[in-house]
Amino acid sequence: MPAHLTDDVAPAEVVTPRVPRSPLLSRDGAVAGDGLDSVVALHYGDPMREQRVLEEGLGVVDLSNREVLTVTGTDRLSWLHSLTTQALLGLAPRQSREALILSPKGHVEHSLHLVDDGETTWITTEPGAGAALLAWLERMRFMLRVEVTDVTDTWAVLGEPHAAESVEGEPLAWRDPWPDLVGDTAAYGPVDDHPGSERRWREVIVPRTDIVAAVGDRPLAGLWAAEALRIAAWRPRLGHETDHRTIVHEVDWLRTAVHLHKGCYRGQETVARVHNLGRPPRRLVFLHVDGSGHILPAAGSTVRAGERTIGHVTSVGRHHVDGPIALALVKRNIDPSLELLIDGDLSAAQTVIVAP
Repeated sequence: MPAHLTDDVAPAEVVTPRVPRSPLLSRDGAVAGDGLDSVVALHYGDPMREQRVLEEGLGVVDLSNREVLTVTGTDRLSWLHSLTTQALLGLAPRQSREALILSPKGHVEHSLHLVDDGETTWITTEPGAGAALLAWLERMRFMLRVEVTDVTDTWAVLGEPHAAESVEGEPLAWRDPWPDLVGDTAAYGPVDDHPGSERRWREVIVPRTDIVAAVGDRPLAGLWAAEALRIAAWRPRLGHETDHRTIVHEVDWLRTAVHLHKGCYRGQETVARVHNLGRPPRRLVFLHVDGSGHILPAAGSTVRAGERTIGHVTSVGRHHVDGPIALALVKRNIDPSLELLIDGDLSAAQTVIVAP
């Protein structure tokens, strides 16, 4: 399914972050992002080398624009278990889980990267998403013994290419389970030989005042490098691969974030119905994009098959081996052999690999 691109790109909406500028932006070569990414570095002068550093298991990525919440109290895990898509009862200290909060109709609203230290449940979420998540959780407290606090002002996140859970004596970390099947769940993409099977990732939670010390003398990699490796792993991300009508099956998010038989939670009926019928209306696909124009398409760009609109681009990156790559949400029944166009009609596209 070849894809083409054009340089007809709409300007991105400017959003002001509520977290302070990272001290790591003072490092040589650091180039800041825009909007919610303006407080951290897109790269430090060589994003291709930075990708290779991460693939080698070295380096660290400044994710201090992510937001951090804590939940304390005796009922914290049973309460979160009842609200989210994931089974959290009996979660051991320093064991990570990924969970989602859905709308009553089953659409993805919040993504929680969650790890408990035995007394407090720590949650990291997307830049700009913390306030809405905090407000929703506060409304759900009722009479339970829980307290939710936004600690983004004092705690920050660093990303590093490691597969292990954090151990006693080192900072608490959330380990990304992707693309493993976690618990009683299902996959809507490949299980064996998944493109993300070699990716290792975790988010380390450190005091915001200790960011520089936590990095130490390790090489730094920017958001561009981390995002290119995420896209190559077909890994969905809230606010990128999701919109107001996304259901978990479309982006293959059941495999890491949804327990199919954990009991009732908001949106469960949609999860069960679509899983039993096997007919999500859209699917996430991976695209090799024609790079002859030297300009990448913007997220949100229309994807067409001939004159027919079939979806939109969700994330775009430039990979150090594969070149321009992207993820897109398209109609479920699209023939993988079709030639796709992204906002234009240029020549010499590369082959597109489509997630089943």
